Amino acid sequence: MDIAKSTARIEKDLEALKQFTSTKGCGCTRMPFSPEFRKAADYMIAAMTDAGMEVWEDCAGNVFGRIRGKDSSKPCVMMGSHIDSVYNGGDYDGIAGVVTAVEVGRLIKEEGLELEADFVAAGFMDEEGCRFGNGYFGSKCMLGEMTEHETMTFKDRDGITIAEAMRSYNLKPSNIGSCKWPEGSIGHYLELHIEQGPVLDAKKIQLGLVDCIVGIQRYMITVNGRADHAGTTPMDMRIDAMDMAANVVAKIPGFAREQGHGAVATTGYIKATPGGMNVIAQSVEFSVDIRCTEQEIINDITANIKKSLEEETARMGGSYTMEQKLFVTPCKMSAHMLDILEDSCKAHGYSYLRLPSGAGHDALAIGQTIDTVMLFVPSVNARSHCPEEFTPYENFGQAVSVMFDLLKAL
Repeated sequence: MDIAKSTARIEKDLEALKQFTSTKGCGCTRMPFSPEFRKAADYMIAAMTDAGMEVWEDCAGNVFGRIRGKDSSKPCVMMGSHIDSVYNGGDYDGIAGVVTAVEVGRLIKEEGLELEADFVAAGFMDEEGCRFGNGYFGSKCMLGEMTEHETMTFKDRDGITIAEAMRSYNLKPSNIGSCKWPEGSIGHYLELHIEQGPVLDAKKIQLGLVDCIVGIQRYMITVNGRADHAGTTPMDMRIDAMDMAANVVAKIPGFAREQGHGAVATTGYIKATPGGMNVIAQSVEFSVDIRCTEQEIINDITANIKKSLEEETARMGGSYTMEQKLFVTPCKMSAHMLDILEDSCKAHGYSYLRLPSGAGHDALAIGQTIDTVMLFVPSVNARSHCPEEFTPYENFGQAVSVMFDLLKAL
């Protein structure tokens, strides 16, 4: 393959896709089922078509492109990532994995490679979970792990459910069951992604071979108290939801630190009701995101949070609810495919490192049941989920050459 040619095409696609954001000049905001997502999906559909793929869009809004192998009844090799972004995020997270999957498809056609089974490029809907608080929507629909009922349960900040958003995108929630791929139809899943961390860039290493992806649990917690006047209610007569919630939130980072093993716990969203400066909070809603490569540690952190909630609400006479938004166990990547990637890196003379992923990806959901591997490219200055996110395009070209070697080996 001509790596320079591939790099140029990847750069062209990623530069074009930067325009599909609702916050131009302030990073990429491409929420699921939004007009910006529609435009980006249409761009990928056109790119897949130009690459000679059979293209379709499923009832979840996922986009797929297929190149037929000798025997389409055999399990396919799928490569892809997600099209959506976080709020005011970067231009490479997720979408680079879709663009590079299409580039692998172009290489198959250009080199006249005869595949034993099909190759499928995938662009998934709503991996990030930023809008509805869930995550991995598209890939879970493909796996048959999402129900119509769940689409009516999750809501965005404006109270719009996934089901309502789907209908606005001309999709029918009642058809969601038809997104499921038959068991055994996907033999391997490959995902190329920016690292979103400091290791590769700091060590000047070209490629990262991901050996494990952290498990993730997400919760939305509501602490309930009583609204009263901020000036006339004595401190010992209050049922202050903010007092209770703040004491819990302050302890959460410590619960992760004391566990070690790379565990992290984050509160990234908090809202007080009624939200007046002179009103004691009646309720406080906040999020918790817990991650680690060890499931037992995630469970321990969760138990400590619950214990703290019970103690704080009992102390003041309040109450709480804890709604689970996401539960995905840690996932080991394919040892066989990692070995092939390592051999390819050596053959090309690329520097590489095996490392875990602290971020979740579609590969985390898919890898629970399907042979899966991830390949990282460096994130300059470790910046990600922000407008400053950047990866040199030559790193994408190098990664594609290694993924193409893997595909041929499989």
